Amino acid sequence: MQLIELQTHLDELLEVPRLRDYCPNGLQVEGRPQVLRVLCGVTASQALVDEAVERGYDAIFVHHGYFWRGEDGRITGIRKRRLTALLKHDISLFAYHLPLDLHPELGNNAQLGKLMGWHAESRFADQDLGWLGRPAAVPGAETAGQLARSIAARLGRDPTLVGPGERLVRKVAWCTGGAQGYFEQAIAAGADVYISGELSEQTTHLAREAGVPYIAAGHHATERYGARAMADYMKNTLGLEAVFCDIDNPA
Repeated sequence: MQLIELQTHLDELLEVPRLRDYCPNGLQVEGRPQVLRVLCGVTASQALVDEAVERGYDAIFVHHGYFWRGEDGRITGIRKRRLTALLKHDISLFAYHLPLDLHPELGNNAQLGKLMGWHAESRFADQDLGWLGRPAAVPGAETAGQLARSIAARLGRDPTLVGPGERLVRKVAWCTGGAQGYFEQAIAAGADVYISGELSEQTTHLAREAGVPYIAAGHHATERYGARAMADYMKNTLGLEAVFCDIDNPA
């Protein structure tokens, strides 16, 4: 598949033009003109780049790429090493941040909901990033504490629960990654519990004072599933040799 063809297809699939983001989405580093093999991961870390080099991949697809707004733009140190490896070996880098969070089937939120058996019914927060719906269990039959244990079993790591773990869950809200800032909007939308990736100092106080539990299930842990779904899509729909590589991250 030609690189430009893949770029156009992914940009259209993930609806890049309609979203406001704080990084460039799509093709961030241009490599060889033909793409047969794609390595997918959460973050374009040196470890993932090295894996692509060692195994001879033509392109990398990630959720967290480079060139974030407000960061130091100089190509030195870590940035130089990563980009040097990509350019030296003619490997393309595709990165889709909010577009991969938002996709209704392949996105991080959709895939986390699918993994947990949550039934999405509506959206909330900026650009409809947050998802709201019914839990996998009969609504009201499971507490937030029990839900946290289910999350631990599915994601393979223990989440952090703050607030009243005994609260019964009729409505569950979630937004993967670092979306703890949407907690108040989740409460306003009627959530009995809100799940995201990270925990901030003020999140604990909000959970306790509002009486709505918050579950921090891990930034990386909650965002593994969009890139994995994209690997399956590129393999099954586009006919590429695409695989997901999970570079472990405790965050």
